Amino acid sequence: MPSTTEKLLSLLNGQPVIPVLKIANPADAVPLARALASGGLPVIEITLRTADALEAIRRVAGEVEDAVVGTGTILDARQFGEAAAAGSKFIVSPGITRELLAAAKDSDVPLLPGAITPGEVMAAREAGLRFLKFFPAEQSGGIASLKAFAAPLADVKFCPTGGITGKNAADYLSLPNVICVGGSWVAPDDLVKAGKWDEIEALARAASKLGR
Repeated sequence: MPSTTEKLLSLLNGQPVIPVLKIANPADAVPLARALASGGLPVIEITLRTADALEAIRRVAGEVEDAVVGTGTILDARQFGEAAAAGSKFIVSPGITRELLAAAKDSDVPLLPGAITPGEVMAAREAGLRFLKFFPAEQSGGIASLKAFAAPLADVKFCPTGGITGKNAADYLSLPNVICVGGSWVAPDDLVKAGKWDEIEALARAASKLGR
């Protein structure tokens, strides 16, 4: 049976940037996911930061064949279950708790939990996880912290999220312990509200080439 890390790496499939999305209007979810997928970023994270986030996830999971939708900002087992039931292929949390680890253990949906200290990384590693979210990245030492983790925690890889932009993403992706980065710059709120899907597709296409 594939490990959580293997499942996540298989889903990401070499995608350098994971769009982190806050969708206020579920009607935007499908065209947004299609634009991102057409631009080379089929794996997306829809955060539970809006009232209709689960509906947005359901729509993408049911209507956009090219998309691999995950759910972010998961804080407890109940939210984990709701996101999985909505069609999420992976779950992202800002941190790590025993409750979330237990929920993930009982589910086929892999968990990408957040960790920013050596102790948190070691706790996740002890639970069998080798791929973690580094959040909030810029506020937690950013590139310097990840460089410092590389030697003592050599078998752990990261997806930094928080403060990542088109300007610094390539620097993060150049690190040997960074698999991908998460960011919202590929789908700015103003472009989403205006329905400028072609412009979002262009941003996605540029982001898909980072680190290569």
